[in-house]
Amino acid sequence: MFSAVAESRVLKALGLVFGDIGTSPIYTIGIILLALVPNEENIFGIISLIFWSLFLIITVQYVWIAMHVGTKGEGGTIVLKEVLTDLLKNSPLVPYISLLAIVGVCLFMGDGVITPAISILSAVEGIRLVPGLEETSGTVLLLIAATIAICLFSFQRRGTDSISWAFGPVMAIWFFSLSITGLISLVSAPHILLALSPHYALGFLLENGLTSLIVLSAIVLCITGGEALYADMGHLGREPIVKGWYFVFPALMLSYLGQGAFVLEHGSTGTVLFSMVSSIIGPLYIPFLLLSICATIIASQAMISGMFSIVYQAMTTRIIPKMKIDYTSSALRSQIYIDTVNWLLLMAVLLVMAAFQSSENLGAAYGLAVAGDMSISAFMLLLIFVIKRDFLKTGILCALLGINLTFFIACLTKLPHGAYWSFLLAFIPFVIIMIFIQGQQKLRSIFQPIPYEEFIDKYHQLYRESCKISGAALYFTSDIRSISPYIGQIFFQNNIIYKQNILVSVRIKGYPFGVTSDYQEGLAEGLSAFIIEAGYMEIVDIEALLRERGIFEKTIFYGIENIISDRMIWNLFGLMKKASPPFVQFYSLPPEKIHGVVTRFVL
Repeated sequence: MFSAVAESRVLKALGLVFGDIGTSPIYTIGIILLALVPNEENIFGIISLIFWSLFLIITVQYVWIAMHVGTKGEGGTIVLKEVLTDLLKNSPLVPYISLLAIVGVCLFMGDGVITPAISILSAVEGIRLVPGLEETSGTVLLLIAATIAICLFSFQRRGTDSISWAFGPVMAIWFFSLSITGLISLVSAPHILLALSPHYALGFLLENGLTSLIVLSAIVLCITGGEALYADMGHLGREPIVKGWYFVFPALMLSYLGQGAFVLEHGSTGTVLFSMVSSIIGPLYIPFLLLSICATIIASQAMISGMFSIVYQAMTTRIIPKMKIDYTSSALRSQIYIDTVNWLLLMAVLLVMAAFQSSENLGAAYGLAVAGDMSISAFMLLLIFVIKRDFLKTGILCALLGINLTFFIACLTKLPHGAYWSFLLAFIPFVIIMIFIQGQQKLRSIFQPIPYEEFIDKYHQLYRESCKISGAALYFTSDIRSISPYIGQIFFQNNIIYKQNILVSVRIKGYPFGVTSDYQEGLAEGLSAFIIEAGYMEIVDIEALLRERGIFEKTIFYGIENIISDRMIWNLFGLMKKASPPFVQFYSLPPEKIHGVVTRFVL
């Protein structure tokens, strides 16, 4: 029974986690060979570089090291930041680590735009190898890719719960197909297996000098998806991903080795994977093409879901404004849909497709954000193990950081060819985050909460002397020991008081998972407190927690900040606050019971 469950989770991981890195063989070799003469020496060099990049970055850095840092199988840049800041305590380095994590999150978001674009485009371009469709124009291919993207993003609102069962089996068939076609091609030039020796990679780098940086900027395409693989770990846990990688890694390498053998025999032929498959199993090429399109759609779906997840983490840790969230699964509240993110991501994907036109052009821009994000993760992991005094892993991570930074420096050579798009796409969320954080800090500096003792004294008098409304009312406040001003406005200015008054505080903690609640009755006559503590990756169902404690509210009050300023930066912050849904709507509380109370702040 346990074995069947474990196998099911590994199969699910294939569909949810490995899509991005699993579709890299479609375009990686072809893009690398744009900058190289396809002779034996070069082919052996790039296959060796691909193998050791996958082994060192994905297997060692992520699967063996990063995935064992979290305590409950969680992953991602925000997780590393929380682990590191917890170890550093009140160190002056904490703000810099937080800034570094924000940069990493923004780079991940930039990567999230280019990944669906290059994956879908590269698969669609395989149509040109179908007999009779060789002359299909780039415009037609672009329209097909754009149509697939629009359909994919339009489907998000419905959720993937009804079809996600198929993701794992489809990706399993995809990896099996990569393995078989690679193995068949490998037979024609079995000596390509010698390329697994590291001396071919080192020899290639030493012989080509600075020119090898251009090649490394394309080699990085084989490890795109590594950071997404790690960030998605919280959905399934460590074990199924680790076991899944032991199946995926050989499948990828068989495909890369087979493509290398094919190039040795036939020379460079554009999209090498499709040319190889067409040559090996001609009659089955169209089913393989359709399978590749399905695989790229699943890969894009995994990136979209990952984007929803990381944006939710950013919202709960209060580094970006809240956005409306819909829950797309009745069984799993972790399956969410964020309307604003979905349509902005679609527009960005279509813009990138239109700007670059083909996967070859996109390959010239892709990789910079990935390499930057991976370098940040390696640096944060290094600091964690330096603090823990784990000298073995510290030494390994010093080497891995050097490799990551080499990839990043190599990708900087792509800047004139469109890689600046990675920075532009990452810069937009970075500006939003920095304005929001600065605005929140400014707001807190002028925020004047009511001290608990003062509030209780006034409340006692009001409750004794005033007529009370029947039923219970909830009042959301960040801390019950420091009461939000709007609550004082309701009680002491408007003299509105219910028979039961419950102060509700939702505290997001530094750990990723776990939800606890504490109902404190008898703070004063008719006054109670309900405190919820939740991990920053949790989707909290406040209404369900209230019902568990027997709380059936009549009215829900919350505060609304109205920002007034003559400075543009604070006006932008004010627009963010107005555009974001109120706290209570973010947590999907009954809209018919909600009442917002406006407090004006001049910044």
